[in-house]
Amino acid sequence: MRTVREGDKILFITQKGKKYLVSVKRGEKFHTSEGYLDLDDVIGKRYGSRVRTNIGSIWIASEPTILDHVLNFPRITQIVYPKDLGYIILMSGVRCGSRVVEGGTGAAVLTTILAYYVAPHGKVYSYDINEEYLKNAEKRLESLGLRSFVELKHGDLTKRIDEREVDAVILDIPTPWLAVKTSYDALKDSGIFISISPTIEQVIETVEALKENSFADISTVEILLRNMRIKRGMTRPEHLMHAHTVYITTARKSVVNSSDQ
Repeated sequence: MRTVREGDKILFITQKGKKYLVSVKRGEKFHTSEGYLDLDDVIGKRYGSRVRTNIGSIWIASEPTILDHVLNFPRITQIVYPKDLGYIILMSGVRCGSRVVEGGTGAAVLTTILAYYVAPHGKVYSYDINEEYLKNAEKRLESLGLRSFVELKHGDLTKRIDEREVDAVILDIPTPWLAVKTSYDALKDSGIFISISPTIEQVIETVEALKENSFADISTVEILLRNMRIKRGMTRPEHLMHAHTVYITTARKSVVNSSDQ
């Protein structure tokens, strides 16, 4: 049975369905439009306990998941959304012990999720040409205890990828087609290539480059997510939905034998 300790991060889910990720500190109050909580009163309670604000709003004090943490990262760049993250992880085959090259550290959302899945025996090699993004990523990874599973690299992987025999290369960069050749050289035989692009023009360039560089099983998808409003006799889809965010292109490295030529 786990209980809340001082210094823990708690995900408060309010009576109105809002979510707040809060560091628990003695002597502090957390204020919202639904009243405030005295954080001293949360310490020692079991995760999942119901707590009441000063005006009677009932909240749940939940233990945050890795997704709760990354969705609260500062949005210094566009992020990869949950509906896309799950597909990327499954299609890449990333798991404990995997070695993964990431192109475009950005806000470090994907970096952190990859580190979470390769730990404790794998490694993520995350490249970015912007040193500020790398510094930000270092802080986020350290705060979650994942820093040792990521090597942050200042460099342009359209020109060079240092690693060899990696399980997957995952790109979130403006010109992924320019990194197809370097990705091929970095991947193990049958390794997975994934590219995330917001426009179809980027996808076309990338798919053509994949075909020219002996990749197989090439596929591009767009994932749409629509929440449902559940109420007896009135259940229907929500009016607003998470529609287009990115196109996700996947492929596998195939080996060209001399007999094939």
